[in-house]
Amino acid sequence: MIVDRVVAPQRIHHLHIAGRGSTARKLILGWLARRLGCAHVLHLHDFDYAQDFRRRPPSHQRLIRDLFQKADRVITLGRRDAGTVVDLLGVPQARVDILHNAVPDPIRGAIKAFPDTGKDVGIVFLGQLGERKGVPELLKALAHPSMEALRWRAVLAGDGPVDLYRAKAAELGLTNRVTMPGWLSADDARDLCRDSDILVLPSHGEGMAMAVLEGLAQGLAVVTTPVGAHEEILTDDVNCAFVPVGDPVALAHALADLVTQPERRNRLAGSGRAYYLRALSMEAYMSRLDAVLASVRPGRLAVPEGRGRSA
Repeated sequence: MIVDRVVAPQRIHHLHIAGRGSTARKLILGWLARRLGCAHVLHLHDFDYAQDFRRRPPSHQRLIRDLFQKADRVITLGRRDAGTVVDLLGVPQARVDILHNAVPDPIRGAIKAFPDTGKDVGIVFLGQLGERKGVPELLKALAHPSMEALRWRAVLAGDGPVDLYRAKAAELGLTNRVTMPGWLSADDARDLCRDSDILVLPSHGEGMAMAVLEGLAQGLAVVTTPVGAHEEILTDDVNCAFVPVGDPVALAHALADLVTQPERRNRLAGSGRAYYLRALSMEAYMSRLDAVLASVRPGRLAVPEGRGRSA
């Protein structure tokens, strides 16, 4: 049964690819799919694949271009990555599809409201602790004078150099207000979001951040940066609050505004949840993915290497 699923010509091989070691593995799997005469789709997930590609030697670049150009379809997370695939890797525009990420619905019902009860406002960060995710700026923002007198608590959940950032938080006087539990399971992360009010992710680079989608799905007010495909799914002051990359002062003001204005939190959260249900749910995602796969013609005859179609 396993062998049949791999080698049957009518199968479509759906290969998820990113930079670094993922590309090396997909070079092998893409070659195998072509040798078996099976259609294959490349699904690109990377926060900056163009940078990863340019760092590689010319011999590797030729193999990668060949892999992408011989794929039946290439799926990207957003317009920036689609431009990389077309302009840098030479894939015809007609064979490139944009498919935004999705997450399962964690609520299955109406979202909560955020009445002004005087309770501490919950701020949550989900992601690897590091510079690319904007954690240094986030800690500076939480320690900013505009946040000092407000009632809030924050949980920064994720792996990475947790002890280092705990020490930085202590240096900034945040020990009693900021918790860093390390990596959380999916269930624990959902529970954390359920008990929070604001999701913040001040990333320097993303394809499309799953944490942002989790925040929208959970009905949280989302604060993030306009990187990757974020600007394609989010609109500032409609379903999120955008802040500039690397600007802890702007981030502090954005967080302080949401902490002190429950009405605005409710508005952004409700609009974000509505957009999630309309465009970022698993049902919407699978419908679009089915349409992409339906455009692929399985059962192609295998062709000798070097004589396949090129872009």
